[in-house]
Amino acid sequence: MKLEHKALAVRHAAPEDAGRLADWWNDGAVMAHAGFPKGLGTTAEAVAASIREDSDETRRRLIIEVGGNPAGEMSYRNMGGGTAEISIKICDPSQQDKGQGKVWLSMLIAYLFSERGFKKIILDTNVKNKRAQHVYERLGFQRRRVVEDAWKDQMGELQSAVEYELVEKDFVDFSK
Repeated sequence: MKLEHKALAVRHAAPEDAGRLADWWNDGAVMAHAGFPKGLGTTAEAVAASIREDSDETRRRLIIEVGGNPAGEMSYRNMGGGTAEISIKICDPSQQDKGQGKVWLSMLIAYLFSERGFKKIILDTNVKNKRAQHVYERLGFQRRRVVEDAWKDQMGELQSAVEYELVEKDFVDFSK
């Protein structure tokens, strides 16, 4: 799969992307917002092995690009019952705060609804991540609940999450 809109693209991650993904995942500055300020401590080999297990029916890791250059990652997981869970991380700081996240998300969401037949898309984000919440709500996601003290980050601090869901009729597509 390769989705394109102007200079932006979304494609399946391949084992050849494992080194870059491992670098991003091991970078505490990139991973801090996800609760891993020390990074994940993974290897390119472990990431490549995991990517080889991806399938359209279970889970896909994706690479987001600007002008053919990797800028971050997305993923989707088939949760069953016509529901997909998605995530996005713009890992290249020079590509953040440009409004591109809503376009990459739109490309993926449109694909999941039209090509993969999902009926509902879900995601969650840290309650402190107001920027992400704003983007998700512009796309039409509805806030379902806040889960207080949902998990502990690497520093042992409790974190709360906001859960969202989107159905096709509420979807605002920024990739058209």
